[in-house]
Amino acid sequence: MILVTGATGNVGSEVVRILTAAGEEVRPFSRATGGELNDPKSVASQLDGVSAVFLLPGFENFAATLAEIRAAGVERVVMLSSSSVPGGDLKNAVSRYMIESEVTVRESGLPWTFLRPNAFMSNTLRWLPQLRAGDVVRDAFPSVRVATIDPYDIAAIAALALTGPEYEGHAFALSGPDSLLPADRLRILGEVLGRDLTFVGLSDDEARVEMEAAMPQQYVDAFFSFYVEGTLDESPVLQTVKNLTGREPRSFRQWAENRAEAFAR
Repeated sequence: MILVTGATGNVGSEVVRILTAAGEEVRPFSRATGGELNDPKSVASQLDGVSAVFLLPGFENFAATLAEIRAAGVERVVMLSSSSVPGGDLKNAVSRYMIESEVTVRESGLPWTFLRPNAFMSNTLRWLPQLRAGDVVRDAFPSVRVATIDPYDIAAIAALALTGPEYEGHAFALSGPDSLLPADRLRILGEVLGRDLTFVGLSDDEARVEMEAAMPQQYVDAFFSFYVEGTLDESPVLQTVKNLTGREPRSFRQWAENRAEAFAR
């Protein structure tokens, strides 16, 4: 039995689908199923017969939850981490909670695998309100190239690591197959949707105002550190997905085609 936390999220839902299709027994865990990740006892109540756990990072009582997982005899944990971890920047709020989560898992005594993906293709869904209002999308960091990754490919690697010991003790950096600007992604999306879309890049000042209205200051500072100061480079195309699965990672066009109905609505 494999417990999948965040089972309704971008990656977790794909992990559930891939494992189920492969004939694995899966126990989805999320608030939608009555679970509470911040409560170690809630997690512990779902661990009977579980051999592996797909784990989200950085939640409350993380160490206590890992202690419950180890006490239940779980054989391995696969944790969704971040491409920012190798930079080691503990002043950056995003990097810090990912780094601290990895350290806590290492210290738990559980066999582990870490997945360190680039930004998700599914982050493009935040453009939906603008696309429903018209054909112009305004967004931050217009000059930043990112080899974004389809959550499906993250989940495919997670499924491999959850079902066998071969990848224990490994941290995998993951990217998609193309290094694209935001305008490139919007152009491809427009081609898929049959719409003539226009991208307008926000200035850094405009981006900061919009982002501060939507998230805490420390996270705005973290993203400006990544993409304005250049402390994180997610532009290189990595071969990890191909090397582990034997196929190319899904392209942004494939992701957009698979999500065309959501954008059409």
